Amino acid sequence: MSYLSLSTWSLHRNLGPLRWTQWDADTRTHVSVETPQPELMKLVDLPAFLAKEGFGALEIGHFHFPSTDDSYLAELRGAFEQAGISFDTVLLDYGDLSTADEVRRQADIGYIRQWIDIAQKAGAKNIRVVAGESEPTDEAALARSIAGLKELHAYGQSRSVRVITENFKPLTSTAANCLAIIEAFDGKLNIVDDFGNFKGETKYEQLAAILPYAVSIHAKAQYDENGIADAEEYTRCLELLKEGSYNGAISLIYDGPGDMWEGINRVRRIVEAYL
Repeated sequence: MSYLSLSTWSLHRNLGPLRWTQWDADTRTHVSVETPQPELMKLVDLPAFLAKEGFGALEIGHFHFPSTDDSYLAELRGAFEQAGISFDTVLLDYGDLSTADEVRRQADIGYIRQWIDIAQKAGAKNIRVVAGESEPTDEAALARSIAGLKELHAYGQSRSVRVITENFKPLTSTAANCLAIIEAFDGKLNIVDDFGNFKGETKYEQLAAILPYAVSIHAKAQYDENGIADAEEYTRCLELLKEGSYNGAISLIYDGPGDMWEGINRVRRIVEAYL
């Protein structure tokens, strides 16, 4: 049976500063850049709140961690355990395994390894790793990405954290590339299937093609200027889950205007028919 999850991106204006990672081409190092946001709720308090609201899981963007110290990670892990909900996924938003810049590629692999360790200490089941930012037609980039994912997947197994990827960023903007990566793992690499990341006339066919390998659905709707979802389009995406007998996390993604909790609850009322 599918269960309701939430991505912290749905609260990206509520959980304090966003801590982004970037590659500095001049210094050849990673740098952190903060985007100020109000802290209307502490991240560590979110599991208990979501449990009371009937959610079964949470996904946390790496940019929402206020600290990666061992003491904080232990506190966060305890918050999930006390709340009785699953810490499904660390959504690592940085990293380019497909780049031809080998210095950056190796630095990014090392950085992702660090986040696998963080995920393990915090009690996360999965870590979402971006496959790459190269163009989807770049076959050499796809091969580099597969090699990097294989290395990181093995490292994740040694830490009891499952490495997964997503139809996210240019390299995996086509179902064909997503499936090529999955096939390189003999179907044993799982994926996040995001409603908003495939474009064009073949969007729904592509979403359906990768669905059998999905362990999380990012249920992202299209919104008008008032944050009201296009219910017809959203339902068409959700119907794919029923047709494909999907059984896993349906993670609400609200990134429209206005109050974020109101937006989350609006899309939740549509999604609940598919749980």
